[in-house]
Amino acid sequence: MGTLIQNGTVVSSDRSQLLDVLMEGEKIAKVGPGLDIAGHTVVDATGLLVMPGGIDVHTHLDMPFGGTTSADDYTTGTQAAAVGGTTTVIDFALQSQGHTMKEALATWLKKSDNKACVDFSLHMAVTDLGPGDGSQGLREMEEMLAAGISSFKLFMAYPGVLMIDDGLMFKVMQKAAALNALCCIHAENGSAIDIVVAQMIAEGKTAPHYHALSRSPKAEAEATHRAIALADMAGAAVYIVHLSNEYALDELKFMQARGAKALAETCTQYLVLSLEDQMPGKSWEEAKFVFTPPLREKRHQAPLWKALVEGSLSVVSTDHCPFRFADQKELGRGNFTKIPNGGPGIENRLQILWHFGVNAGRITQEKFVELCCTAPARIFGMGKQKGTIAPGLDADILLWDPKAEYTISAATQCMATDYSMFEGWKVQGNAAKVFSRGELVVDNTVQPGKFLGATGRGRFVRREANAGGFA
Repeated sequence: MGTLIQNGTVVSSDRSQLLDVLMEGEKIAKVGPGLDIAGHTVVDATGLLVMPGGIDVHTHLDMPFGGTTSADDYTTGTQAAAVGGTTTVIDFALQSQGHTMKEALATWLKKSDNKACVDFSLHMAVTDLGPGDGSQGLREMEEMLAAGISSFKLFMAYPGVLMIDDGLMFKVMQKAAALNALCCIHAENGSAIDIVVAQMIAEGKTAPHYHALSRSPKAEAEATHRAIALADMAGAAVYIVHLSNEYALDELKFMQARGAKALAETCTQYLVLSLEDQMPGKSWEEAKFVFTPPLREKRHQAPLWKALVEGSLSVVSTDHCPFRFADQKELGRGNFTKIPNGGPGIENRLQILWHFGVNAGRITQEKFVELCCTAPARIFGMGKQKGTIAPGLDADILLWDPKAEYTISAATQCMATDYSMFEGWKVQGNAAKVFSRGELVVDNTVQPGKFLGATGRGRFVRREANAGGFA
């Protein structure tokens, strides 16, 4: 006996069709027209779109940063993801300098143990290859691959904390190329930015607004080019995270046109929020929008939308790194360098992209599925498990109501922050029902905003090394 979804429109990355979907156990058993209902529980999806569950490949749950820890742990963060239609997240295990990747992996698996409510995987952020020539750390990359971690994060920002130099980055890229793994890059010129930051503080420019002004789009563009050029030299595939502006996009497209194995994501906030509207330099409230890279001028938005359509940008993620305004962002009052960097977005990614993308005619519903589900699975080695509605794959299924109206508010959200970056925004299009491995975990038509599954039911997803889908 299974669960049969009838009368819905199945949306894939290349087409939309009236099809039935049968789930048996944790897997999709059949997809086709007029499937036999005998013995099955029937879910009527009339008027709804049947999509793969969303995959957010860039989150930071229970992460120490800026003297505090991100507000969402693996329970609240994954529940919020599910309520918004996301059924898989890829978080970051952060290796501390002087410690091993194995220690970082153990720490993050402990953070998620008996807490994750939907499936999750991990990227490994590399900050230290160990003593001498770094051979110890390079061997550890092999161990990470054996553990199902096939992507490595490298920071070109945050000197003294997470930033690595070009030599270490090149070594990691060479090893990643040999392993068929993917390098994820936070591309900003951290050394130049730190000089600008120090100059601003010395001049008394301490308000949140100056955080954005201190991190030039050109600093991101320079690092984007350098990262891709180094990866190209090493023969590695590279994925630029949270690309935020046209200058960096130009560098990405330049290198893609010359055959570099380069991919990139942008995030919902860079598509709809701006320096002019959210951070004009008028109040402390603007600390809510302090994240890195920062908000850009509105003129950068149109090129990002165009790049999503054309394919030079492959994924829309969130960089969900939430901090409460009242007590955590407050740590930086009087000095923007002490404001914890990050914002809450995991719950609203699909709503925002649908409303401002599909409803506005910028992208099709098929492109929506590609950006939020199929491409993330393909690029990060989960395509044989998730990201598409097809027999044999996990029954992570989203029933999406394109006509549902919803007002985004901190008062009703599941995220553990006391504010929303999109407070009061009215959107059309929302998750109706969410299935994770065949289990109904959210029913917003009956119990809005409530996670129905058991805490800790989420599983670690082992991913293949596939060089971002280039191999």
